[in-house]
Amino acid sequence: MNDYLQTVEAVYAEAAKTPDAELCCTQSPVWRLPDLKIPERMLAMNYGCGSTVHPRDIHEGATVLYVGVGGGLEALQFAYLTRRPGSVLAVDPVAEMREQARINLEEAARLNSWFQTDFVRLLDGDAFHLPAENNSVSVVAQNCLFNIFTTGDLQRALGEVFRVLRIGGLFSTCDPVTPVPLPESLADDERLRARCISGCLTIDAYLGALTDAGFGRIEVRSRSPYRYLHPREYPLLKEPILLESIEAAAYKVPDGFDGPEILTGRTAIYFGDQPSFTDQSGTVLRRGIPQEVSDAAAARLQKHPDIFLTPSTWHSKGTACC
Repeated sequence: MNDYLQTVEAVYAEAAKTPDAELCCTQSPVWRLPDLKIPERMLAMNYGCGSTVHPRDIHEGATVLYVGVGGGLEALQFAYLTRRPGSVLAVDPVAEMREQARINLEEAARLNSWFQTDFVRLLDGDAFHLPAENNSVSVVAQNCLFNIFTTGDLQRALGEVFRVLRIGGLFSTCDPVTPVPLPESLADDERLRARCISGCLTIDAYLGALTDAGFGRIEVRSRSPYRYLHPREYPLLKEPILLESIEAAAYKVPDGFDGPEILTGRTAIYFGDQPSFTDQSGTVLRRGIPQEVSDAAAARLQKHPDIFLTPSTWHSKGTACC
């Protein structure tokens, strides 16, 4: 095991024993759903930088593999949507974290009449060796974990995600990103990397890692401030840096007409003389009506004089046609 990964496991073993309010961002969203009650310790162990649970993503019969169980919160929320034995596989290499998640889920079963502990299987494993067969799960999710990996390890982890997903399956991912590359001296700090600070990629590099892994369509669903790094606290920095958190949905589908489709909330609006516009890709734009398009499609369509393109909102609705 790489030395920095040993540091990561040590940090999370500590956080399992004593909840750490400054690890990642414990203000991560919690879904307010009917008859869903969250144990207090599970909330205190909400180690993430956003949310990977979206009810629209879970269809009947779905199997979800969650990497990095934490206190069990997101596993419980996924189980709320799947509601059958073994439908949520929660994988973590840290024995202390798995044990505390088991205790938290048992408390959740006492608080929620609909929940049975066998809905969630707690499994010993890591992101590089996921305990699942090829093309076997509907959804893989991770929250504020993959940012800790070095470039080579990130490629390995994404390759494993791609391997276990079914064709058409979804990788729901949430991580902090940086507007500029962080200094190597900061990135080499193992404890800061373990605490989801110094391993951040730029957003272009992060999305590029997903497309390089084979994901043909990516929706950036959210982008928001995560941490403000100031030289007073981090002397290795010359200037302050605002880290952001992004939530993305990456699909195991073929590339689109323009290559991998990355959707960041851009829309195309046709305003010409005809009722609609169709181009060589099969894109159809109805006059005056905004339609979300991929960034690559926007680059192509901007050459047309009768099409207006809006900038990225970084909150994709996933309704692109191109």
